[in-house]
Amino acid sequence: MDFSQFYDILLENILNASYLEIIAVIFGLLSVWFAKKVNILVFPTGIISVVIYMYICFGAKLYADAGINFVYLVMSIYGWYAWTRVGEQKKERPISMCSKKEHIINIFMFVFFFLILNYILKNYTDSNVPVWDSFTTSIFIVAMWLMAIKKVENWIYWIIANVISIPLYFYKGLVLTSFQFTVFLIIAVLGYIEWKKQFKESSKIV
Repeated sequence: MDFSQFYDILLENILNASYLEIIAVIFGLLSVWFAKKVNILVFPTGIISVVIYMYICFGAKLYADAGINFVYLVMSIYGWYAWTRVGEQKKERPISMCSKKEHIINIFMFVFFFLILNYILKNYTDSNVPVWDSFTTSIFIVAMWLMAIKKVENWIYWIIANVISIPLYFYKGLVLTSFQFTVFLIIAVLGYIEWKKQFKESSKIV
């Protein structure tokens, strides 16, 4: 496939993108941008995007991704609460980094969800990309959890999953979404840099 053929396919898929996908992409980009800025609006904008993507992914037979968007919905609601309150003091949760124990828990979470999702997709669905769908979904679950509790490392997980999701969504014909994940990747790198900088600055103050 030469560049002109690739461009024609890309243009055709963009023109055929549904209004729902366009809306989901816009709010998804806004959500990640607000996350980079450590802005509480990450959650309401994200909720709009994930609700739409639950419908889109199911239609594209990306069942695990449809499921992960439901998890995003639940975690977004929790994260919205967690970012604004910590116990009875009702102070904003600070940015922090994972301990060695938390790193081990994160890896365990990833393996646990991957094995379960991969088994379900292979045995109970007609998914034609069960391994990759399970792999990215498991990483996203860990990433969303770490973002909800304001851990710097959430961006590392987003970066890894975004790199894999770009060709996956393109393969599924969701080119606009694939482009969205390309932008996500760039913002995730910037987000990691910014969050780590803010963590270091707050550590000096303490």
